[in-house]
Amino acid sequence: MQIENHKEEVPFAHYEERFRALEPRDVSLRLKDVKWDGKEFYVNLLGREYAISHPDYAMRALDGGALPPLPVQTFLLRYLLESRDVSWAGQWKTFREMPWGEMYIKPYTGRVLTRAAFTFGTRVAAFRAACEKLGAEPVKHGDAGFRFDLIGGYQMQILVWEGDDEFPPNAQVLYSDNFAEGFAAEDRVVAGDILISMVKSFM
Repeated sequence: MQIENHKEEVPFAHYEERFRALEPRDVSLRLKDVKWDGKEFYVNLLGREYAISHPDYAMRALDGGALPPLPVQTFLLRYLLESRDVSWAGQWKTFREMPWGEMYIKPYTGRVLTRAAFTFGTRVAAFRAACEKLGAEPVKHGDAGFRFDLIGGYQMQILVWEGDDEFPPNAQVLYSDNFAEGFAAEDRVVAGDILISMVKSFM
């Protein structure tokens, strides 16, 4: 296969190859939310369930809808390959407060926080309606804020503040504290990106 989009397809191809050698029993031991029927893994991301065949990778959405873009598929492959169940202690953390957060904060800010601020903080009513359509739970922070079940026992919040003549719109993304152990920093960045894209698609 000739690879056209190296930024997305090279990482995907790398993890697809690693996935081929994955032992399903290992996944079942690490991730209780993932089901394995002998042919496919079943995983739920933001309320949509996907079946992923193994060892030859193929994905299908159980709701019959379109498949997610390649970066989301790569994220799910990395979840199956590397993540594990970690109990949530009930705390919420910013990206910066978690391991390697300081090192990744600059790309994270542009890719997630600034994007969320100007996507949602300029259209708070539409943001609120989209989150309600997704079944997110409202929280009492920001001009609008919602909690989402991302995947497994991992949860996220998006808080937005509307801009005005004096201040630009602002946003914060919070992670359940188990993200600190259950996901690498780069996957936390992608998780924020995925969540924003999902909410935006409902606006």
